Amino acid sequence: MVARQNSVFSTCPQSKNEIPQDYLNRVRTVAQWSERFGCRGILVYADNGIVDPWLVTQEILQHTTELCPLVSVQPVYMHPYTVAKMVASLGHLYNRQIYLNMIAGGFRNDLIALNDNTLHDDRYLRLTEYTEIIRQLLSSDRSVTFEGRYYNVHNLKMTPPLSAELFPGIMMSGSSPAGAVAAAEVGAIAVKYPERVGDEPMIEPELAGPSGVRIGIITRNTTAEAWQVAHERFPADRRGQMLHRLAMQVSDSCWHQQLSKMANESAAKDNPNWLGPFENYRTFCPYLVGSYERVAQELRRYIDIGHDTFILDIPSSENELMHINIAFRQATQLLAATVSASC
Repeated sequence: MVARQNSVFSTCPQSKNEIPQDYLNRVRTVAQWSERFGCRGILVYADNGIVDPWLVTQEILQHTTELCPLVSVQPVYMHPYTVAKMVASLGHLYNRQIYLNMIAGGFRNDLIALNDNTLHDDRYLRLTEYTEIIRQLLSSDRSVTFEGRYYNVHNLKMTPPLSAELFPGIMMSGSSPAGAVAAAEVGAIAVKYPERVGDEPMIEPELAGPSGVRIGIITRNTTAEAWQVAHERFPADRRGQMLHRLAMQVSDSCWHQQLSKMANESAAKDNPNWLGPFENYRTFCPYLVGSYERVAQELRRYIDIGHDTFILDIPSSENELMHINIAFRQATQLLAATVSASC
């Protein structure tokens, strides 16, 4: 599924959407699908309403051989030392690389319940310090001393040390200017919810670090078939639309505002970008919908812009990942043809 040096991640199901007795089996199943179809890793969510992501991560590690969990990490949930200890411990036990999805904010009610009143841009300053402590603890066997605005540690050492080849990949939201700056400062992959390809600015490698997009994909042999599947899976939902409007009223997230703006714009009939699931509060990422060929063209254009990481939505079935894999393979072929033509 990977084109060039691009990494594709799927997403793990959330416990709140599953029957408790079946949840662990669902996690194992989706993880194994993801590994079978060549995903580099799998995103594991974190918020107040779902089970602990580290426990889910351990279940994934136990039932796959190469898949790398992308664990969502929020500073208000645990000290940076605890995060580093979890990464080092899992590396020691499973000899597997972990990716960290560094989260600055979250659902507003969750933050209020945790008495976190930090302003939006200040949350990224805090996250920068938090991530830097984790990086230093995991990148050296020497003691770490760090004095910042939000965190201070003195002669702190990570034992057992993490093998250099298992140093975690780090991702961070780059949708807002504050997020993009924070990602660049800590060397993280800046992940965003993409605009339509034609509206996406070109990323200059010398001015920015690695970049990725969070996007769902529904693709089939023909465009008509793909849209039929899309509307069957994500039908209009009045209750969901009301929840979406309520969320918009209290959200200070740049990505939420960005997606809502996209949803309000009229799209051409042949435009593969779809915000229906977002508008109906079914998911928080835009979708590409269309034939293998059309979706492959869009993926290639995102790669040409400079995005080298793709985080997919929760797969509805193993068959769905098979269809997505076809589109990525075709995108790889388009890229190869472009390179050959330019030589």
